Amino acid sequence: MNASTTLKPLLAFVALLAAVVATPVSAATITGLVNTGASSVAGAQDTNYSLTLPNSTTTYGYEAPGNDWPITPWLANTTTSQWLMPYAPVQGRDNHPAGIYTWLLSFDLTGFKAETASFSGRWSTDNSGIIKLNGTTLANSASTSFEQWKDFSATRGFLAGLNTLEFVLTNASGATGNPAGLRVEFTDSNVSAVPLPAAIWMFGSALLGFMGLSNRRKI
Repeated sequence: MNASTTLKPLLAFVALLAAVVATPVSAATITGLVNTGASSVAGAQDTNYSLTLPNSTTTYGYEAPGNDWPITPWLANTTTSQWLMPYAPVQGRDNHPAGIYTWLLSFDLTGFKAETASFSGRWSTDNSGIIKLNGTTLANSASTSFEQWKDFSATRGFLAGLNTLEFVLTNASGATGNPAGLRVEFTDSNVSAVPLPAAIWMFGSALLGFMGLSNRRKI
């Protein structure tokens, strides 16, 4: 077998790497940013959003039924997103304890350039709430109404690996008809993939040189 024949597979490999690296890195949507109620049915738990209750118990919330309290006066459920409640819905009015309800959504940016990440969306709460990205409150994202949407967005504060979004709700005191609820819709998200490292080029070049030297010694 001559040197030319031996080098053909390696040359093809290096050519493939060149094509991949030369391809522009395009933006992708961020996997894991899902709307509330996106993968569940009415009355079922939504396991995308973990929930810490006022008594510090960690669980999941339930999708509010579309034909029951508190769809009125809450914003009506749609096929895009649904309200989540901290407890299984009960026919009629739900009276939930006052206190802090923290809903947590995780997403992973491993393999992506965290500094290029961004997202935007809107949310509604009963009663009030703030949003935290990796522990830092998003500016101008505070929600105070369950009858209208509040926009939110982020262009910084992302981590290269696992990221967390906390939707921290405060349910006020009420004698009857005092439900707590969360509604989230993401409208846009973007992040760029990490390009192949230069080390791959160095490895390919070194391997090419080694094989060339080996073939010359055989001649």
